[in-house]
Amino acid sequence: MSSSQTSSSSSDVASALPEAYRPFADVTCDVDIVLGTGEISIRTCMGLQQGSVVRLQQSAGQDLALTIDGVLIARGEVVIMDDGVSVRITELARPGGDGR
Repeated sequence: MSSSQTSSSSSDVASALPEAYRPFADVTCDVDIVLGTGEISIRTCMGLQQGSVVRLQQSAGQDLALTIDGVLIARGEVVIMDDGVSVRITELARPGGDGR
């Protein structure tokens, strides 16, 4: 994986921000990439061991969810770059929407 965290230049993004937001351009936030969700009983949870399989609600090939503080920001797909794993954004979430 390259040393850059994103493919777009941070200076380009910062210059496009309204003046009032520019001081916040370099603030970092934790990003979660969610493969899927599911539901299991406490009994099943207590019985989990190496090799156990937990079924997810998502279909195979469905985009991953990129969230910040639990808020859906975008959806994307897994990309292998050099020796690392990244996510290519395929769709930005609509404000107040579910991103679909």
